[in-house]
Amino acid sequence: MKITQEHEVEFDEFSRACDLVEEYFGDSIDDVALHAPVSRRQLVAVLARAQLSGRQLAIDGLTEKGDVVYQSNDETLLWLDGGFWTDMRGRHHLGADEGRAAREVHRRLIEAIDGDVSYYNRERDPFVLIERFDPYD
Repeated sequence: MKITQEHEVEFDEFSRACDLVEEYFGDSIDDVALHAPVSRRQLVAVLARAQLSGRQLAIDGLTEKGDVVYQSNDETLLWLDGGFWTDMRGRHHLGADEGRAAREVHRRLIEAIDGDVSYYNRERDPFVLIERFDPYD
């Protein structure tokens, strides 16, 4: 399955990524989808694509492009510079509403951990890289 022009994954890997983001983000997906003009199913697919791309970007030094808010064996929470979600929209041919909804899911989780977003971080992109990739472990 082609998720970007230059990135292909097996369908079962994409399916596992969908399961992982549903488990990890939980009710945040429902809360955002309720108020966004995207379906829950669309939002899960967008979040899964972002995770798959984020894994590749992590290899290329993603954590050096922003500030790490929290890191454990299971996740890395980041405020990123450089238009991460704009890049994701272009990379995955996402609609503006899809990109905004996915960004909102990530922002809500980071704010729950890091507290209210400071003025400086409002212009930065939130991203949660889920490190434990296999939800079936």
